[in-house]
Parts: sequence; structure tokens; C-alpha cells
Amino acid sequence: MLIVLLVVSVLSVLVAGAIGYVSGTDSLRNAEFARMTQLRESRAREITAYYRMITDAASIVTHGTTTVNAAREFSAAFAELESTPPPPDAEANVAKFYETVFAPELSERTGEAADPTLFEPTGNAAVYLQNAYTVPAGGDFEKALAVKSAGDPSAWSAVNARYQNFFADLTTRFGFEDALVLDTNGNAVYTAYKGADLGTNLFTGPYRTSSLADSYREALQASSVDQTFVTDFERYPPSYDRPTPWVLSPIGSGGNIVGVLALQMSLDGINNVMTGANGWQQDGLGATGETYLAGSDKLMRSASRELVTNPDGYIDAVVDKGTPTDIAERQVAVNGSVLLQPVDTLAVNNALAGESGVVTDDDYIGPASLVAYMPLDIPGLDWVLVAKIDENEALAPVNRFARNIALSTAAIVLVVCILALLLSRMLTRPLTQLASAVRRVTGGELGVTVPVTTRDEFGDLAVEFNNMSDSLRTKQALIDEQRRENDELLASLMPESVARRFRGGEKTISSDYRDVSVIYAELLNFKDFSRSLPSDESVRLLNTLFESFDAAAEHHGIERVRGLHNGFLATCGLVTPRVDHASRTVAFAIELVEVIELFNKQHTAGLTVRVGIDSGPVSSGLIGQRTRIYDLWGEAVDLAHRVHAAADRPGIFVSDRVHTSLTTFHSFEEAGTVIGNDGAETVWALEIPVRETS
Repeated sequence: MLIVLLVVSVLSVLVAGAIGYVSGTDSLRNAEFARMTQLRESRAREITAYYRMITDAASIVTHGTTTVNAAREFSAAFAELESTPPPPDAEANVAKFYETVFAPELSERTGEAADPTLFEPTGNAAVYLQNAYTVPAGGDFEKALAVKSAGDPSAWSAVNARYQNFFADLTTRFGFEDALVLDTNGNAVYTAYKGADLGTNLFTGPYRTSSLADSYREALQASSVDQTFVTDFERYPPSYDRPTPWVLSPIGSGGNIVGVLALQMSLDGINNVMTGANGWQQDGLGATGETYLAGSDKLMRSASRELVTNPDGYIDAVVDKGTPTDIAERQVAVNGSVLLQPVDTLAVNNALAGESGVVTDDDYIGPASLVAYMPLDIPGLDWVLVAKIDENEALAPVNRFARNIALSTAAIVLVVCILALLLSRMLTRPLTQLASAVRRVTGGELGVTVPVTTRDEFGDLAVEFNNMSDSLRTKQALIDEQRRENDELLASLMPESVARRFRGGEKTISSDYRDVSVIYAELLNFKDFSRSLPSDESVRLLNTLFESFDAAAEHHGIERVRGLHNGFLATCGLVTPRVDHASRTVAFAIELVEVIELFNKQHTAGLTVRVGIDSGPVSSGLIGQRTRIYDLWGEAVDLAHRVHAAADRPGIFVSDRVHTSLTTFHSFEEAGTVIGNDGAETVWALEIPVRETS
């Protein structure tokens, strides 16, 4: 009766609380989801409109008479410079600029040493223009932008004086990083900032594999001068490896294309859109929310809020979520997360698959977040947009409501349960002890017992449990001992990797190996030596000798396959692949000779060893159904045996393949021939070096 009343009372309270919790929290949660969806859509409209404005501006500019005339005049002036040798000191000045200004700045930005010769211009026009404009600016882009003419008599400088103000105004007014005029031959005949790309060729120059070059080729083949092309971010060396997007449009009127205008977009412009000019809280993103872009490579395409607002704590925050430490440190060093911060999250993957939605999941930083995601409709870009805010902050009203419901429910349940718990404690104590003991046994602990304090049914249950526990301990000890013996037996019969597969239940185990060394060693004269010894002494000495062989094998990485009459078959490079398996095998064979010589001195014996070695393909595996035997077979095994038998005398004999690979390190002499797969083959006897003893 006590249990029935307790269950009915508690269930009534819990059901009422659950209904209130579900209805209340669902309403609050759905409202927050809707708010994040609206913010996602708003940001998507803003970034799409930003790109539309940029592409429209590019298309309008390239139709204008000023741009068309500039492209024609710059192309003609550039062609004139290309056919004229530059001043005598121009190449040296340009080379010095790349060595002392460009390469150090690029190295500092990338964190890696930059080779200046990879970026130096080669054409006459490029050398001339960079000597006249790029070198004097000394890497100061703003200084270069203000220069209308270098004061030289070239036609190019005259054209630059007429159009520099126009392109400078275009780049600054729209926030572009640079403006390039490209002729139809791939030459950058003009740049507003006169950087390292001035005069280079996108077909043959150092930037021919860039996204800029790819989009330039598309622009040349455009079906209309109204078309525009945008590129994803890429690291652009003339901007010192900063992530750079481009917008390109053919220059011309009607159906005649006279060049291509390439506008280097500003990363700051994209970041201002995605961060609301760093106004996250004003946009309703609270203390932890942000919106960011990601590309198909699952890397960021806009700034991380945490990197902007808290760079000191950024590294620890993203590393905890799986970002490599060097990547996190690099972001802080360059103060940017574009093309660096990985965002391989559920939201990004869903958006890249063309889906839109809202999900609660881990993001690239912070605790679990409320994330709204969608793909972006920007031609030429495979980007997605993500809006996120920490779940704790976003669902704070939900959590407060849930806490109030939980506290109220808990208070009522507590009052109902206190008396029942007090009355039932005496009855449940024996069962609690028994349940705890059962959990310990289930967890693998043996020898667990419970005290027998009563003579009732609980006492009888405790006695039976203790008997069962003792029986389990005894059986487990027997099982462990049998398993240990089995493991030792398997280890003596086959390599551990094969034994592990055999224990895993595999029936057919075999492997092919392309290049290993096989050694066939036969101990000679032991039978004559052992005749004068008792059998147990003979076995002991043989075991001692083979233990020395095994120690030498372990030292050189030799893998024993099976024992033979007065010898053994072994390999090197089978279980553990090794590129120096042949030299290791020969070194092992030499140590076998030394071990036997030492044994002879200690026991006044005349033992010798005959060894055959070959390298090549082999196969190994378990043979037999009822009785399993690990064996080795193949061309190298056969040839090693024939090499061993080729000379009727002790020594170390190798095949022609082993001799060829080791002739630099060891001395050999011919010892006969054997018949191999390719006909007669020379057998070589190793000249064993004499080791000095102290």
C-alpha cells in the first residue's frame, strides 16, 4: 500500500510538471529558433547584395569609354616596352627589391622562407615598370597609388598619368585592394597599386595557376561583356599571401573584348557585412553569437568574433574543439581566420549539401550552440552561411522556466517521498548491499561477498550470492591460466600478428610480401659433439645455443618462422617491414658465426654453421585444418635453401640479389651456382670480417 500511494502521488506530480515543461519550453525554444532563422536570412541578403553591388559596379566600369580607352592605351604602351630593353641597372634593382623587401615581408606573413627568384619578373616591360614604380615605393602601396608618373619618357607613364586618378578613385571609393587591367595576351598591363603583379603574365608567369588566372581565362571566353566572374578566396603572394577574392569583367563595348578588369576585393568589406561592423550585440547576437561564411573546403571565409574580441583566449577555445594548435596560433599571428579556421560541423556539412535549417550542435568554438545554416546563392561561389549563438545564452529564458518547473516539482515530490523513504530504508538496506555487490561482479571484480546478517529470505539470498561469487572466482582463475597457456603456445608457433588474427576467428590466414630476406641456417657437427654428453646435458647446451641465436635475432629484427633439424628458417622484413632487411640478415648471420665460435671456446666444441640467404617475394600463412602450422613459401624461400646447399662447407652464402645490394658493404667470393627461376645464378660466399678481441 505504501508503494502504491507513493507511485501514484509522484507520478501525478511528474506528469503535471512534464506537461507544463514541454509546452512552455517548446514555445520559448521555437521563438529562439525563429529569431536565429531571421538573422540568418538577413545576413544572407546583406552579403548577396554586397556581391551584387560589387559585380554591378565592375560591369558598369568595364563598359565605360574611359576603361576601354585605358585598356587599349595601356596594352599598346606595354607592348612598346616589351620590345625595348630596360635600363642597365633595372634587373639588379628589381632583384634587390624582391630579396630585401618583398621576400622578407612574404616570409613573415606566411611563416615560411620565401624564394624571391620565384616571383621576379622576366619580361622587358615587367622589369621596366617595376623598376620605375614598384621599387621606388619600397612596398608602400599607398605611396605607389599616389604616383601618377615616374618621370620617365615612356608612353606607358604618359598613359598612367592620364588614368591613375580614375583607377585610384575606383579602388578607394569601392574599397577594393587593387585594380588590374589585363590585355588579351595575359599581361597585367596596369595595376593601381603597382605591386609585384605589375607586368606579369597570367599564362606563363608565377601566378598562372591562381584562381585569378582561371577566372581571367573564363572572362576572355565570355559570350558578353556584361558578364562578371568572382573567385573564392586564395592566398595571393603580391598581397603578401593574404586571402584574396577577385571580381573580373571583360573590358569592351558591343561584342569586342579588348581586355579584362580584375578588381581585388577587400576582406574587410566582407567582414564588415558578416560582423555588422563589429556590432554583434546591436544585431541581437548577444555576448556569444556571430555569423560567418564557410567554403566547400570547410574553412572560414570571414572573421571569427572570438578572434576579434578575445585573441588572448582564442587559441585555447578553438583547440579544445579540435583545431590544431599551430593553425590557431597562426590565426592570432596574422589576425585573421579566413582559409585557416576549420568549421567541419554538422551545420556546415548540411548547408554544403544544399540544406537550410536550425540545429543544436557543437560548433567550431565554445559550448553547444544554436546554429542556423543555409547555402548562399552567389554565382561562382560554393559558400554557406552560419549564424550561431551559445545554447546557454540563447535558451536562457527556457532554462529559467525549466528550472522553476523542476524546483516546484522537486519540492512536491520531496515532501511525498521523505516519509516513504524513511519507512522503507530498513527493508531496502539488504537489497541495496546485494545490488551493489552484483554491480561490482558485473564490472569484473571477483571475490565479492555480502554480509549475512539475517536468517530470513534476504539472508538465504546473501548466502547463495556468496557461493556464486566464489564459484565465479575459481572458474575465472582456471580460464585465465588456460588463456595464458594458449597465448604462450601461439606465440611459439606463429608471429603475434598472425596469432591475433587466429584468436579473432579467422580461418584462412595468408599474406603476400613483395620484398623480404629469408635465411636458412643449419648447425653442423652438433651430433658428433653431443655423442659424448648425456642427453639432458646435450639438450641444455643446444637450448643455450638457440637462446643466443634468438637474442641475436631480436637484436637485428629477425623473425623466426620455424625450427628445422639442427637449424631454423627465419625472415627479416616480414612482420615488420624494413628497407634494410638484407643488411640486417647478413649482420645476423655474422653474429651467428660469432656466437658459435664463442660456444666452441667455452665447451671445446667444433660446431659450424652453413647459412643460405636470399631476398625476394614470399608468402606466409597457416596451413592445415585440424592441426595449424605457420609456414613460409615462395621463390625467396626456395632459393635461400638452394643457396644454403650449394656449397658443401660451412659459411654464409648469399644469392646474386643479396650480393648486388650489399657489395658496397661486404666482401664476397664466388662459391658456385644454383638454378633459379631465371636460369643459373651465382652463389656468393661472404668473407666474414675478423673481429678483434681485447
